Amino acid sequence: MYKVFFQDRIIYVTEDFRSHFFNDYGLFYKYYDQDELADLLKLFGILTKIKKLYIFHKDLEQVWSGLKTCFINIEAAGGLIFNQQNQILVIKRLGKWDFPKGKIEEGESRERAALREVNEETGISDLEIGAPLKATYHIYIKDGKAILKTTYWFQMHTSGTIDPMPELEEEITETVWFDRKDLQLILGNTYLSIVDLLQSQDLLTF
Repeated sequence: MYKVFFQDRIIYVTEDFRSHFFNDYGLFYKYYDQDELADLLKLFGILTKIKKLYIFHKDLEQVWSGLKTCFINIEAAGGLIFNQQNQILVIKRLGKWDFPKGKIEEGESRERAALREVNEETGISDLEIGAPLKATYHIYIKDGKAILKTTYWFQMHTSGTIDPMPELEEEITETVWFDRKDLQLILGNTYLSIVDLLQSQDLLTF
Protein backbone atom coordinates (compact mmCIF):
# COMPACT_ATOMS: atom_id res chain seq x y z
CA MET A 1 0.00 0.00 0.00
CA TYR A 2 1.10 3.56 -0.74
CA LYS A 3 0.02 6.50 1.38
CA VAL A 4 0.19 10.01 -0.07
CA PHE A 5 -0.36 13.09 2.08
CA PHE A 6 -2.00 16.23 0.73
CA GLN A 7 -2.06 18.82 3.54
CA ASP A 8 -4.47 17.28 6.09
CA ARG A 9 -5.82 14.71 3.63
CA ILE A 10 -4.62 11.28 2.51
CA ILE A 11 -4.70 9.24 -0.70
CA TYR A 12 -4.31 5.48 -0.26
CA VAL A 13 -3.29 3.21 -3.15
CA THR A 14 -4.05 -0.35 -2.15
CA GLU A 15 -4.72 -3.85 -3.47
CA ASP A 16 -7.48 -4.60 -0.96
CA PHE A 17 -9.97 -2.00 0.21
CA ARG A 18 -12.18 -4.25 2.31
CA SER A 19 -10.75 -3.50 5.76
CA HIS A 20 -10.77 0.23 5.02
CA PHE A 21 -14.29 0.13 3.55
CA PHE A 22 -15.81 -1.44 6.66
CA ASN A 23 -13.74 0.44 9.22
CA ASP A 24 -13.18 3.89 7.76
CA TYR A 25 -14.76 6.76 5.84
CA GLY A 26 -13.80 8.35 2.55
CA LEU A 27 -14.12 8.09 -1.22
CA PHE A 28 -13.50 4.63 -2.70
CA TYR A 29 -12.52 4.13 -6.33
CA LYS A 30 -11.67 0.98 -8.28
CA TYR A 31 -9.02 1.89 -10.85
CA TYR A 32 -10.23 1.69 -14.44
CA ASP A 33 -7.92 3.71 -16.66
CA GLN A 34 -5.43 6.55 -16.59
CA ASP A 35 -7.75 9.30 -17.86
CA GLU A 36 -10.40 8.49 -15.29
CA LEU A 37 -7.78 8.45 -12.52
CA ALA A 38 -6.50 11.87 -13.57
CA ASP A 39 -10.05 13.28 -13.47
CA LEU A 40 -10.65 11.71 -10.07
CA LEU A 41 -7.50 13.28 -8.60
CA LYS A 42 -8.58 16.70 -9.89
CA LEU A 43 -12.00 16.18 -8.30
CA PHE A 44 -10.44 15.14 -4.99
CA GLY A 45 -8.42 18.34 -5.06
CA ILE A 46 -11.67 20.31 -5.19
CA LEU A 47 -13.71 18.30 -2.68
CA THR A 48 -11.74 19.42 0.37
CA LYS A 49 -14.25 18.06 2.87
CA ILE A 50 -13.39 14.52 1.78
CA LYS A 51 -10.31 13.68 3.81
CA LYS A 52 -9.46 10.24 2.44
CA LEU A 53 -9.39 8.76 -1.05
CA TYR A 54 -8.91 5.01 -1.51
CA ILE A 55 -7.77 3.84 -4.94
CA PHE A 56 -7.71 0.07 -5.29
CA HIS A 57 -6.74 -2.47 -7.93
CA LYS A 58 -5.14 -5.92 -7.97
CA ASP A 59 -2.06 -4.53 -9.74
CA LEU A 60 -0.75 -2.09 -7.15
CA GLU A 61 2.32 -1.00 -9.10
CA GLN A 62 0.30 -0.28 -12.23
CA VAL A 63 -1.94 2.11 -10.33
CA TRP A 64 0.99 3.72 -8.52
CA SER A 65 2.81 4.32 -11.80
CA GLY A 66 -0.37 5.81 -13.23
CA LEU A 67 -0.87 8.10 -10.27
CA LYS A 68 2.70 9.39 -10.52
CA THR A 69 2.17 10.45 -14.14
CA CYS A 70 -0.52 12.87 -12.95
CA PHE A 71 2.08 14.99 -11.15
CA ILE A 72 5.49 16.55 -11.52
CA ASN A 73 7.72 14.16 -9.59
CA ILE A 74 10.49 15.31 -7.26
CA GLU A 75 12.73 13.08 -5.14
CA ALA A 76 14.30 14.18 -1.87
CA ALA A 77 16.32 12.56 0.90
CA GLY A 78 16.79 13.27 4.58
CA GLY A 79 17.56 11.82 7.96
CA LEU A 80 16.45 11.06 11.47
CA ILE A 81 19.58 11.94 13.43
CA PHE A 82 20.34 10.41 16.83
CA ASN A 83 23.07 11.66 19.17
CA GLN A 84 24.96 9.78 21.89
CA GLN A 85 22.14 10.46 24.34
CA ASN A 86 19.68 8.82 21.90
CA GLN A 87 17.96 12.14 21.32
CA ILE A 88 16.51 12.98 17.89
CA LEU A 89 17.23 16.21 16.03
CA VAL A 90 14.15 18.17 14.92
CA ILE A 91 14.20 21.37 12.90
CA LYS A 92 11.64 24.13 12.58
CA ARG A 93 11.17 25.17 8.96
CA LEU A 94 8.57 27.75 7.90
CA GLY A 95 7.14 27.62 11.41
CA LYS A 96 6.58 23.83 11.48
CA TRP A 97 8.57 21.01 13.05
CA ASP A 98 10.27 18.82 10.48
CA PHE A 99 13.35 16.70 9.83
CA PRO A 100 16.25 17.87 7.65
CA LYS A 101 15.84 16.87 4.02
CA GLY A 102 16.26 18.23 0.52
CA LYS A 103 16.12 17.56 -3.20
CA ILE A 104 18.33 14.85 -4.67
CA GLU A 105 20.67 16.34 -7.26
CA GLU A 106 21.23 14.79 -10.67
CA GLY A 107 23.58 11.80 -10.47
CA GLU A 108 23.50 11.80 -6.66
CA SER A 109 22.65 8.70 -4.65
CA ARG A 110 19.90 8.86 -2.05
CA GLU A 111 22.40 8.24 0.74
CA ARG A 112 24.78 10.96 -0.39
CA ALA A 113 21.93 13.43 -0.85
CA ALA A 114 20.62 12.68 2.64
CA LEU A 115 24.03 13.25 4.23
CA ARG A 116 24.61 16.44 2.25
CA GLU A 117 21.21 17.92 3.07
CA VAL A 118 21.48 17.12 6.78
CA ASN A 119 24.92 18.74 6.88
CA GLU A 120 23.72 21.84 5.03
CA GLU A 121 20.60 22.31 7.12
CA THR A 122 22.04 21.55 10.55
CA GLY A 123 25.81 22.05 10.31
CA ILE A 124 26.46 18.50 11.52
CA SER A 125 29.26 16.85 9.54
CA ASP A 126 30.31 13.78 11.57
CA LEU A 127 27.37 11.64 10.49
CA GLU A 128 27.17 7.89 10.22
CA ILE A 129 24.34 6.76 7.96
CA GLY A 130 22.37 3.69 8.89
CA ALA A 131 19.43 1.74 7.54
CA PRO A 132 16.91 3.24 5.13
CA LEU A 133 13.56 4.03 6.70
CA LYS A 134 10.07 4.21 5.25
CA ALA A 135 9.76 6.64 2.33
CA THR A 136 7.08 9.31 2.59
CA TYR A 137 4.97 10.85 -0.16
CA HIS A 138 3.18 14.16 -0.25
CA ILE A 139 1.50 16.42 -2.78
CA TYR A 140 1.74 20.19 -2.87
CA ILE A 141 0.89 22.95 -5.30
CA LYS A 142 3.57 25.38 -6.46
CA ASP A 143 3.10 28.03 -9.13
CA GLY A 144 -0.17 26.37 -10.08
CA LYS A 145 1.50 22.99 -10.67
CA ALA A 146 0.75 19.80 -8.72
CA ILE A 147 3.92 18.16 -7.41
CA LEU A 148 4.37 14.71 -5.88
CA LYS A 149 7.44 14.59 -3.66
CA THR A 150 8.97 11.29 -2.60
CA THR A 151 11.31 11.60 0.38
CA TYR A 152 13.73 8.79 1.20
CA TRP A 153 14.68 8.74 4.87
CA PHE A 154 17.69 7.24 6.61
CA GLN A 155 18.60 6.71 10.21
CA MET A 156 21.78 8.60 11.12
CA HIS A 157 24.01 8.89 14.16
CA THR A 158 26.43 11.54 15.31
CA SER A 159 29.00 11.29 18.08
CA GLY A 160 29.89 14.97 17.91
CA THR A 161 29.26 17.53 20.61
CA ILE A 162 28.95 20.66 18.44
CA ASP A 163 25.54 22.30 18.69
CA PRO A 164 23.58 22.09 15.41
CA MET A 165 23.05 25.36 13.56
CA PRO A 166 19.91 26.08 11.52
CA GLU A 167 20.36 27.05 7.87
CA LEU A 168 18.58 30.41 7.92
CA GLU A 169 18.70 30.73 4.12
CA GLU A 170 16.35 27.74 3.95
CA GLU A 171 14.01 29.39 6.45
CA ILE A 172 15.04 27.00 9.21
CA THR A 173 14.86 28.89 12.50
CA GLU A 174 15.47 26.19 15.12
CA THR A 175 17.41 22.93 15.54
CA VAL A 176 16.43 21.11 18.74
CA TRP A 177 17.39 17.76 20.27
CA PHE A 178 14.29 15.98 21.56
CA ASP A 179 14.17 13.06 23.95
CA ARG A 180 12.04 10.27 22.49
CA LYS A 181 9.46 10.66 25.24
CA ASP A 182 8.96 14.31 24.27
CA LEU A 183 8.42 13.86 20.54
CA GLN A 184 4.64 13.99 20.98
CA LEU A 185 5.11 17.69 21.77
CA ILE A 186 5.69 18.42 18.07
CA LEU A 187 2.55 16.68 16.84
CA GLY A 188 0.35 19.77 16.99
CA ASN A 189 2.67 21.66 14.66
CA THR A 190 4.08 19.27 12.08
CA TYR A 191 3.05 17.42 8.93
CA LEU A 192 1.02 14.22 8.68
CA SER A 193 3.89 12.60 6.78
CA ILE A 194 6.24 13.29 9.71
CA VAL A 195 3.74 11.81 12.16
CA ASP A 196 3.45 8.74 9.92
CA LEU A 197 7.24 8.40 9.79
CA LEU A 198 7.54 8.60 13.58
CA GLN A 199 4.76 6.05 14.04
CA SER A 200 6.40 3.66 11.57
CA GLN A 201 9.55 3.72 13.73
CA ASP A 202 7.62 3.36 17.04
CA LEU A 203 9.04 6.67 18.21
CA LEU A 204 5.85 8.07 19.67
CA THR A 205 4.84 7.33 23.25
CA PHE A 206 1.64 8.56 24.88
